[in-house]
Amino acid sequence: SRDYSAPVSFVSAGLRKAAAEELSEEDSDEEEKPGKQEEIPKEFVPKKLKTGGNFKPSQKGFAGGTKSFMDFGSWERHTKGIGQKLLQKMGYVPGRGLGKNAQGIINPIEAKQRKGKGAVGAYGSERTTQSLQDFPVVDSEEEAEEEFQKELSQWRKDPNGGKKKPKYSYKTVEELKAKGRINKQLAAPQKELSQVKVIDMTGREQKVYYSYSQISHKHNIPDDSPQQPLGKDSKPQGFALPELEHNLQLLIDITEQEIIQNDRQLQFERDMVVNLSHEIQKMSEVLSHEEKAISNLSKVLDMVEECERRMQPGCENPLSLDECAKIFETLQDKYYEEYRMSDRVDLAVAIVYPLMKDYFKNWDPLKDCSYGTEVIAKWKNLLENDQLLSHSGQDLSTDAFHRLMWEIWMPYVRNIVARWQPRNCGSMVDFLDSWVNVVPVWILDNILDQLIFPKLQKEVESWNPLTDTVPIHSWIHPWLPLMAARLEPLYSPIRNKLANALQKWHPSDSSAKLILQPWKDVFTPGSWEAFMVKNIVPKLGMCLNELIINPHQQHMDAFYWVVDWEGMISVSSLVGLLEKHFFPKWLQVLCSWLSNSPNYEEITKWYLGWKSMFSDQVLAHPSIKDKFNEALDIMNRAVSSSVGGYMQPGARENIAYLTHTERRKDFQYEAMQERREAENMAQRGIGAAATSVPMNFKDLIQTKAEEHNIVFMPVIGKRHEGKQLYTFGRIVIYIDRGVVFVQGEKTWVPTSLQSLIDMAK
Repeated sequence: SRDYSAPVSFVSAGLRKAAAEELSEEDSDEEEKPGKQEEIPKEFVPKKLKTGGNFKPSQKGFAGGTKSFMDFGSWERHTKGIGQKLLQKMGYVPGRGLGKNAQGIINPIEAKQRKGKGAVGAYGSERTTQSLQDFPVVDSEEEAEEEFQKELSQWRKDPNGGKKKPKYSYKTVEELKAKGRINKQLAAPQKELSQVKVIDMTGREQKVYYSYSQISHKHNIPDDSPQQPLGKDSKPQGFALPELEHNLQLLIDITEQEIIQNDRQLQFERDMVVNLSHEIQKMSEVLSHEEKAISNLSKVLDMVEECERRMQPGCENPLSLDECAKIFETLQDKYYEEYRMSDRVDLAVAIVYPLMKDYFKNWDPLKDCSYGTEVIAKWKNLLENDQLLSHSGQDLSTDAFHRLMWEIWMPYVRNIVARWQPRNCGSMVDFLDSWVNVVPVWILDNILDQLIFPKLQKEVESWNPLTDTVPIHSWIHPWLPLMAARLEPLYSPIRNKLANALQKWHPSDSSAKLILQPWKDVFTPGSWEAFMVKNIVPKLGMCLNELIINPHQQHMDAFYWVVDWEGMISVSSLVGLLEKHFFPKWLQVLCSWLSNSPNYEEITKWYLGWKSMFSDQVLAHPSIKDKFNEALDIMNRAVSSSVGGYMQPGARENIAYLTHTERRKDFQYEAMQERREAENMAQRGIGAAATSVPMNFKDLIQTKAEEHNIVFMPVIGKRHEGKQLYTFGRIVIYIDRGVVFVQGEKTWVPTSLQSLIDMAK
């Protein structure tokens, strides 16, 4: 009967055999057991396993282990084959091992049958041929046995029974020094710890150390092997003096420390020597530099004292300005650093200023305007500071040249300006022109603002254009290059005085034009045009009103007086005058002449004669063109209306020819003007570029379409979300906030401009 309380046993893989065969195999196993057990040594025979299952050693091995690899995965023929598909997706190649590098085994693991029912390894190695090929590991049982015996012998007494000889270690002085550099136990901050008494109780006997460093040195010299307790057979040591050994060891440690300390001291002294040598070199350089500076300063001091001696009143060899300049040049060239560091202002005030006063004492700026410019320019290079000074003159205390000009040169200028007459401007303008590059800017501004301008302003207030024979522009305009915008406050009173003088003026007086013409480019365009419209244009209008147009006896003086102002007044003002005061009377005379059976050749000559009186600029104005075209139309109507009555032979053809010729001239003139403007634009390149720049995104798309010959036009009556649709080639698009949307299959897709061009092509 079976023991159902035992654990469940599993039947090994393979084919199930009949019960009769199993019984016969069990009987045969029982018969074979006695013989087999006799072969196995008793110490290796295991106890019988108490299991409830039937152990079948008759099976020769795993049924599937002997199959070839060709049948691998054959069970998948009964399934959908998902396992093989998953392996192939993950890169598995049939016939190779699994893993990234195909390191897996190819054949399934083989099972090896054990001889009896003993434990694992009881009958020797159970490795198969396949495992030896896949995992070639050499058994090292003999090596393990030898290692075990070797470890075991360490616990036993020396079989020879002899004493071990003590081993001594020897150190050279270099080794001690090297060790002292690595382990700095006795460094300066740790000297306090070196005097501490230490009791060592870690060994067999108590030891006393007088520094922590001795503890680290206690194992440097190996002692003898630990003494064995005296047994019955052991002999006592013949020579054991622990005190002497301790003292010797102490002496050795002290000597080592002294050697290490001396080596460190020697290294320190060598480093100190190197540092001191560098310090000596640096100090020698500083000393040489200081000696050079002292010698330079002494030479500079000697030169200054020599100048001071020669400046005394009773000196035999007084100092001249040229010699003083040479001395300052020497100071600047040879002793530049000392010259910059010294106080040049005090030196120049003491030496140069008296000489400069003596040089300019007899100078008259208006007679000899360039006197002293070269001398002052030379002293400017010698005395002026490198940095730029402000215009207020507040840095006079730090710049010797500016102080020289303000205190020595400026008083002469003030005196001469006080005696100067503004109408005699040539000498003063020449004087300031010759000094403009030498005088500091702020001093020149002071002269123009504080000295010259008040004199000019006072003179303009006293000027009367009706009585003064000298025109005002002759003594105001020469100041324009120097003063420019500073003269603006003078222009308004000048215009007022000129306007008052023109109240009783008649266009027949040409002196007004001579007086006003120099001011055209000086006044601003707006103020000039306002002045002309207020004071000149009304007078010219009155003159045109007085003009009588008589084809038989024409007086042209009044017309010439008006046309003579063409360059002074603007074209629009002149055209307005002609439209208002000239052309109505002129067209009226033409109509009355045509109504009295005229001679058309005379009319043609009269028409061409009047037209030749105007300049091309006036004729190009649209209003003037319209008036002359109107005259041609009147002439044509007059010729065509008198069909029944008598008419001069060829008159109609002459008038038609005149009309055609005049219209063609106008057309040619317009074409020439357009061509000239186009050439100017092309030369500048600015106007053309400005006109070609698109104003918005739609214009940019249109420009690109023109460049690539693509049709771009709106789709009439078609919108998307309120946006106009366009055709760009064969594509339908719309523009929204600077983005192009192209019609796709279902939606509108935003597209770049280049992609749109590629799609259209």
